[in-house]
Amino acid sequence: MAEEYDLVVLGGGTGGYVAAIRASKLGLKVAIVEKRELGGTCLHRGCIPSKALLRSAEVFRQTKEAEDFGVTVQEPTLNFTKVQERKQSIVDTLHNGVQGLMKKGKIDIFEGLGRILGPSIFSPTAGTISVEMNNGEENEMLIPKNVLIATGSSPKSLPGLEVDGKQVMTSDEALYMEELPSSIVIVGGGVIGIEWASMLSDFGVKVTVLEYMSQILPTEDQDVVKEMQKQMKKKGINIVTSAKVMPDTLNKEEGISIQAEVDGEAITYEADRMLVSVGRSANVKNIGLENTDIVVENGVIQTNSYYQTKESHIYAIGDVIGGMQLAHVASHEGITAVEHMANQNPHSMNYNHVPTCIYSNPEVASVGLTEQQAKDENYNIKTGKFPFQAIGKALVFGETDGFVKIIADKDTDDLLGVHMVGPHVTDMISEAGLAKVLDATPWEIAESIHPHPTLAEAIGEAAMAVDGNQIHG
Repeated sequence: MAEEYDLVVLGGGTGGYVAAIRASKLGLKVAIVEKRELGGTCLHRGCIPSKALLRSAEVFRQTKEAEDFGVTVQEPTLNFTKVQERKQSIVDTLHNGVQGLMKKGKIDIFEGLGRILGPSIFSPTAGTISVEMNNGEENEMLIPKNVLIATGSSPKSLPGLEVDGKQVMTSDEALYMEELPSSIVIVGGGVIGIEWASMLSDFGVKVTVLEYMSQILPTEDQDVVKEMQKQMKKKGINIVTSAKVMPDTLNKEEGISIQAEVDGEAITYEADRMLVSVGRSANVKNIGLENTDIVVENGVIQTNSYYQTKESHIYAIGDVIGGMQLAHVASHEGITAVEHMANQNPHSMNYNHVPTCIYSNPEVASVGLTEQQAKDENYNIKTGKFPFQAIGKALVFGETDGFVKIIADKDTDDLLGVHMVGPHVTDMISEAGLAKVLDATPWEIAESIHPHPTLAEAIGEAAMAVDGNQIHG
């Protein structure tokens, strides 16, 4: 017998389950269809497990540097099995929490692969969901008033670089390594590639990054990129930019070796393993889109500003619509979509207000326009930059590399962008995000009293520096 719902969510990742909770709080009858685990990529194969590993790498690195703080320890050793156990414990705890939230919200969970059906005996419009149950039981039919597609994305590979999960991995397989390699080649110097490079280097792995573009982290501010490249090289990471990997040269007989064309020369790189980190592809296949009028362009679902597809009762959010492939973005998109279908008149999302974070060592965080983007948009800009080496708390922490940079409109004094690289900046960026939402000026940020001693003083100093009024620099 078919079940009727106000909303069926395809995909139980961060965007999907957050949307389901919001819908439940608005009084809607909700179901989620998830073929794997609730929490999706972020909880099980992305944000959380990778940050757990990064934290272990940070502790290992800091322990080796303990002598600098007057603490004498024996030569630390790494128990990678314990590292993995801790990571999995964190994931399991959060997974249990999500399951509890589903029960609290009385949200039904269907474990299986959901496909959208076209008009049928169940409904005159497309949108009925057929669930191929994981347990092998007969397909479940769900008849929703609205559908939310939140099927996420999967790691891309490169033609010819077939992932075997052992010698050649994506981040999915790397998270489950039972032991660390002595060396690794990372193909791709974007956010994921740089986080893994930083983590593995701190664990003692010899790391080479091959990046096709002329710089790593191509979406970040140029000053941040320069600082990151300097700090990565200081760690001993070999960063090779403008490197065109040649997949047909891959050899896996003893470890791996591969050639890349750099400045017109074919150079061979060798390591125990390879990590392919070249972006992610939206999961749009095998979910029944062909049974609808939904438009897919460049591999992603097209929506309006409230995440409606061409089928107005079917919405889509998160990685499956492209854009900023971030868990916190998917969550807010999901809330907006649900509030729209519930006639709550939500504000459309301003992506210029979204903070982004990179959890490497050092960390990177930003919100708004880069300096180059501001120039490209013909703003008359002024900038303020303040280094952590002039901040007392950074000296106390023993982490003085990096800076805070603020970009403002010289004509209106409006805040255009904030970019940070250094200790704990991923925790500091929310102040800048709030400033963007409130349309603050650098003067207003500077007028906010930053307690001493804190790392956040760098934000206040950078805000004053926009007009040359910094105190400690």
